[in-house]
Amino acid sequence: MGSSVYPFPDTMDFSSFLLSAAALKPKVIAFANAAGDLANCVKQMREFIPDRSVIAAAMGGFVTDVHSIGLPLAQGMLVTETFYWDFNDRTRAFTTRLKPASPKNYPNSEHAATYASVLHYLKTAATVGAANAKASGRAMVAAMKKIPTDDDCFGAGYVREDGRVIIPTHLFQAKAPSESTGEWDLYKHVATTPADVRSEEHTSELQSRFGI
Repeated sequence: MGSSVYPFPDTMDFSSFLLSAAALKPKVIAFANAAGDLANCVKQMREFIPDRSVIAAAMGGFVTDVHSIGLPLAQGMLVTETFYWDFNDRTRAFTTRLKPASPKNYPNSEHAATYASVLHYLKTAATVGAANAKASGRAMVAAMKKIPTDDDCFGAGYVREDGRVIIPTHLFQAKAPSESTGEWDLYKHVATTPADVRSEEHTSELQSRFGI
């Protein structure tokens, strides 16, 4: 229906952009930003667009952003991530191991991806031998593509020929405060795009579910 681009990084007041969007009577406002700008956009959206039927969608958001915003304002927001700490037994086990070192900040998809990529590198180095791993970075990358990935963050996957790691992607929705049982109990699982399925195949189902 429309789009806006704001001056970065000097913008703190997003009211004019939000009011212009509201005038179009959208069902969704998607934010292609992150961190402080995303938090400010969502907070100001709820100030200037109090209608909760208008959905906020974070195109580059993380659970740490939702935590920063807080559920009273973030509730209902849609976020796409490849990792959520409370998704299954393995993700919970991974988070439990991190808690002693980072008790006040739970991992998001970026943290998980860093861990998983380093782990896969180390597993591959152990397979080919340290001397071979040091001898050729190109050969090491080729070996990483031949060995399946498997870790507590994403489960089983593989590195595609172009270097992309193929793993499932999840759509989450921020909970209402009344649905949360703790500080980091922030997401409801909405849908999963399997690793071998293009996201476009899920579009119609999600549009129907959210009436968009």
